[in-house]
Amino acid sequence: MSSVKHRSGELWVLMQARRLGGRRNPLRRSTDRIETALLWCTLVAALLLIPVGAAVGTGVQNSLDASAARQRAVLHQVQARTLESSERQVPAVQGDVLSQVPVSYVDPRGAEQRRMTSVVIGTKAGAEVTIWLDRSGNIVTAPLSKSDSAAFGGTAGFFTVLGGWLALWGVFNLARVPLNRRRSREWDAEWLAIAPRWSRGQK
Repeated sequence: MSSVKHRSGELWVLMQARRLGGRRNPLRRSTDRIETALLWCTLVAALLLIPVGAAVGTGVQNSLDASAARQRAVLHQVQARTLESSERQVPAVQGDVLSQVPVSYVDPRGAEQRRMTSVVIGTKAGAEVTIWLDRSGNIVTAPLSKSDSAAFGGTAGFFTVLGGWLALWGVFNLARVPLNRRRSREWDAEWLAIAPRWSRGQK
């Protein structure tokens, strides 16, 4: 069984080598050589997309980090205390893990405030939560953390590479359409020329 698998593996490698032009084949036509060149160009472009995706991901991460740093420069981080429990609350949207509860906190001017903010479902009453305030003392969305920026950057880089690969595969297959048509016409023309002689030889 192992020898059969080994032989099958060798045949697969040989087939791929022939397709990529690794071995000479007297039956190869100009359309086959053009297709091989297109395939090599597609493979090289696919490899080049990896550093492109990494650059895009790094750019997105750096941009988000810079934006978060600007937000932190004008916002205030304070500790608030929940006034109600969210243990029995049901998420408004399926899969949502946050819920609105009232909290109390002291704003930068020293005044006690009571506002609504989002906390993780299951947070008990009296728990301390971190909130961010603008210059007016209103609760705002927290700036992205380093890990969040890295996650968004990684996602952007991944989908850049994946989208590029899908686009390359689509372009390669579209380019093969006229080549296949031309190859089919050449085979038909040769068959029309060879078939009569082959038929006479069989008689």
